[in-house]
Amino acid sequence: MKLLLDTHTFIWWDSEPSKLSECALELLTDKNNLRLLSVVTLWEIQIKQQLGKLILNKSLGEIITTQQNNFITILPITADHILALDSLPIYHKDPFDRLLIAQANTENAVLISCDSVFANYSVKVEW
Repeated sequence: MKLLLDTHTFIWWDSEPSKLSECALELLTDKNNLRLLSVVTLWEIQIKQQLGKLILNKSLGEIITTQQNNFITILPITADHILALDSLPIYHKDPFDRLLIAQANTENAVLISCDSVFANYSVKVEW
């Protein structure tokens, strides 16, 4: 199964795994699953850090390296992902979340998130 990690999922798996649901933790630790981290998530983290809205225990670079050792694959943003935004209704205006939805649908991945906003969309979500 392909898993696309939401921003909080990525951060919690690295620094506070106790915040993950039992289901999310099982999916993330199952070696048969492909774990994807979108570049949009890294971008969101970097912006929130610079604005002082997010404080991490380690540098973003260190977290990325650690998580790549946990077999997370960085998912680039492609033209297909951008074009898929056109078919999404505008229930939610957050560009990071909208791009994650488009990527999950395009990549046929399950979004790992506890964010209830995704329930408004036709996207597979687990928590």
